[in-house]
Amino acid sequence: MTRLVTIFGGSGFVGRYVARRLARDGWRIRVACRNPYEALFVRTYGVVGQVEPVFCNVRDDDSVRKVTRGADAVVNCVGILEESGKNTFRALQAEAPARIARIAAEEGVTRMVQISAIGADEDAESDYGRTKAEGEAALLEHQPDAVILRPSIVFGSEDEFFNRFAGMARMSPMLPVVGADTLFQPVHVDDVAAAVQVVLDDPGKRGVYELGGPEVETFRQLMKRMLKIVNRNKMIVNIPFGIAGAMAGVFGFFKTITGGLAPAPLTTDQVKNLRVDNVVSDGARGFADLGLTPTAMEAVLPDYLYRYRKSGQYDAIKASAKNLRTR
Repeated sequence: MTRLVTIFGGSGFVGRYVARRLARDGWRIRVACRNPYEALFVRTYGVVGQVEPVFCNVRDDDSVRKVTRGADAVVNCVGILEESGKNTFRALQAEAPARIARIAAEEGVTRMVQISAIGADEDAESDYGRTKAEGEAALLEHQPDAVILRPSIVFGSEDEFFNRFAGMARMSPMLPVVGADTLFQPVHVDDVAAAVQVVLDDPGKRGVYELGGPEVETFRQLMKRMLKIVNRNKMIVNIPFGIAGAMAGVFGFFKTITGGLAPAPLTTDQVKNLRVDNVVSDGARGFADLGLTPTAMEAVLPDYLYRYRKSGQYDAIKASAKNLRTR
């Protein structure tokens, strides 16, 4: 009988890659999301009827139970970088994993994978890191054999990291960054999905795995790499944490008084996160323990950052044309 997996947040950045991987692996898939009509694209990941988007509110017991019933496994990809209304860090990153794990256990589901993050720490200064840790601890109370995957910053064609700063480089004469010396270990989104596939196919896998790519670079180095790919010469300006915190406070104030109409480009919690290196811990289990080799950034970034070049896909052709001899 074909196995059935429910993927919470399965239409999001990481979730859609997980859904595609598992569909190729033969799973039937429920993509549990807030807006199933905006997630119809996931149906193309498998044969007719194999992958279906379904409505789910992870803040509601009945909604979670409805999409969990009958599943052989659940994968939770729900997470946010910024709070909005009822979608707070606590609601989505602490309470939701606990709810999903508890209901999954009640429904007889014994296989669960949680996408967390490097930086999950009950003593973290940021609400993001602290609630990630609280969510992990709560789910393990109900699913002690669960697998927790903690990726570093995730990159891919739909990411909100390289795309965001490449877009800024296209418009701004300089590139402001907070925490220019903070270390990151970017991991390709499909490698995270591959890790999910491996642990679901091997019931012997359990516990925490930290996922980082083959390169460790500072924020400044990552921006230099991006600028080289998009062929733009911009000055990288480091904003000190103190000034960044004050700026974030002002942005947050205007977001509040405008009811969210003026979005905050930087939050106080993000500033706190940027103070801490985001790399795989010494001695942590990772890709090697899953039999996987992570993808290098240079193999992927040019494939989707080319559109930020001055001439887009024709940039290299126009550069080459300048070398042609004319009579």
